[in-house]
Amino acid sequence: MVPRYGSCGEINTFLCAGGKSLYMKVMVGGTFDPLHIGHQLLLKRAFMTAGDDGEVIIGLSSDIFAARKQHPVRGYEVRKAELIRWIEESGFLASYEIEPLSDQFGSALTQDFDALVVSYETFPVGNLINEKRKELGRPMVDLYQIQCVMAKDGRAVSSTRIYRGEINRFGEVEPEEEFVNI
Repeated sequence: MVPRYGSCGEINTFLCAGGKSLYMKVMVGGTFDPLHIGHQLLLKRAFMTAGDDGEVIIGLSSDIFAARKQHPVRGYEVRKAELIRWIEESGFLASYEIEPLSDQFGSALTQDFDALVVSYETFPVGNLINEKRKELGRPMVDLYQIQCVMAKDGRAVSSTRIYRGEINRFGEVEPEEEFVNI
């Protein structure tokens, strides 16, 4: 299988016989704290790739794994609740499951799935997942990389910048007090 690489700007719908989405099970992972417009784009792409009848598995960094970050991170249950609220409000039709992610691979090495949605930062991890799956005799999965979302100041939106007070979750050059000086 040759991986297909796509960007968030490409709204591709892959269909197989019968009109169902080609990809039924899609994985995506992250810390998602705070949940910002870049994360939302990543998640939208995952749900779009899965299709209405598909499934999205979201690996959410455990508190221990998230502790490696350069900025403070809110607790797992707080982040999970925020993620669920946003997904439910977005009205996606695909089913989803959120599972703890205790390392960069999570269940991606052992679980059967069709595609992995990654960011520019996590694209190398996606390639590594495919290398390890191949070593384990598992099929490689398609990788879809989204482009960085730019803030109003022309620099990438990131959780670190939000926690530094440079921007808010929407990429505006206005800090959110909730995340500054934690």
